[in-house]
Amino acid sequence: MATIILFECSKCGEKYPPQTAPTICPKDGGPLYVRYDLQAIRGATKRDSIAAGPASMWRYAAVFPDAEPVTLGEGFTPLLPSRKYANLFIKDEGLNPTGSFKARGMSAAITMARHYGLKKLAAPSAGNAGGALAAYAAAAGLEAYVFMPKDVPIANRLEVEAAGAHLTLVDGLISDCGRMVAERKEREGWFDMSTLKEPFRVEGKKTMGYEVAEQMGWSLPDAILYPTGGGVGLIGMWKAFEELEELGWIERGKRPKMICIQADGCAPIPKALQEGEAVSKMWPDAHTLAAGLRVPKAYGDFIILDIVRKSGGTAIAVSDAAIMAGVKEMASTEGIFAAPEGGAALAAYKQLLEKGFLAAAHKVVLFNTGSGYKYLDVFAKYWGVDAFAAPARLPASRNMGGIIAPY
Repeated sequence: MATIILFECSKCGEKYPPQTAPTICPKDGGPLYVRYDLQAIRGATKRDSIAAGPASMWRYAAVFPDAEPVTLGEGFTPLLPSRKYANLFIKDEGLNPTGSFKARGMSAAITMARHYGLKKLAAPSAGNAGGALAAYAAAAGLEAYVFMPKDVPIANRLEVEAAGAHLTLVDGLISDCGRMVAERKEREGWFDMSTLKEPFRVEGKKTMGYEVAEQMGWSLPDAILYPTGGGVGLIGMWKAFEELEELGWIERGKRPKMICIQADGCAPIPKALQEGEAVSKMWPDAHTLAAGLRVPKAYGDFIILDIVRKSGGTAIAVSDAAIMAGVKEMASTEGIFAAPEGGAALAAYKQLLEKGFLAAAHKVVLFNTGSGYKYLDVFAKYWGVDAFAAPARLPASRNMGGIIAPY
């Protein structure tokens, strides 16, 4: 494991020495990046040694802070070649603990929270982050306080309650939940685990970039399709590519186009990109069936937009109808029951092929960020399935003495 040498502000570039429980830059509120001595790591860790590590994100312990992991086996999810589209690969994050990619960030963040001696953790969530916080806090023996919109998928609510976290359902959006955490954290003694309000969720999410590189033979695809709410995964992967280049594990200058995917009922990043803005504006009346994409303004929007532009990528919004069609197509052609966010990524891929931004010859990695099983109530309502209908009557029992025979 690595020693943290400093924290660096993503906004002003100010550098801070290692400290206890870092949050954001005190000068301008910019999210902080964790920095290591990558040249020392390069000399001490050979790329080929990674294969001997655990089949989890902790195989990249060389680029993690030196602390005892709080782990449930997260990471190293499969990268599956599409059965329908040549050169498309699906990274299935639904196979993580708690059923989504949020497990990565929370594993790393709660590892460091325990390391720093924190006791009470709080975060707003559009759904899956709250479940991951509750689960990993339980594993670490810490208290968790989760604020969610009241209309989150029922699985998100139930997993938080089952893990023993303190749940507050809010009549509003994740932005309203975040405001409540900010207003109460000092009084309640909570440490704020919100997106990009501490630096270690990025460290967990960056392992998606390491895994893509390793699983593609230490090379990178032409493009990455990433469903983007708060954008920590996209930011983390870009950090991973920077580190991988410094370590000499991948070729310099071969980074993929980063493609940000949102829903057309909440599309602040595509709008800001189209208008040439450096930051997004708060999206009014945010709505979409993909709960993870219902983020009206991301805290790190300026970082997301910068990465998209630097990579030669783009940002695209897709309709809820296209999202749900994408879920069905992925299930029926790939055998993957994806979250709505994964369906959004497939819908975006098809649209970008039609527009000519991507070609069938391009190697593309599509992220399905969660399991469809966490959205059963959402799918049932959309597809008109009565989840509470009385089950079909079974035939009366017949005692056949163990003999198998037709009725």
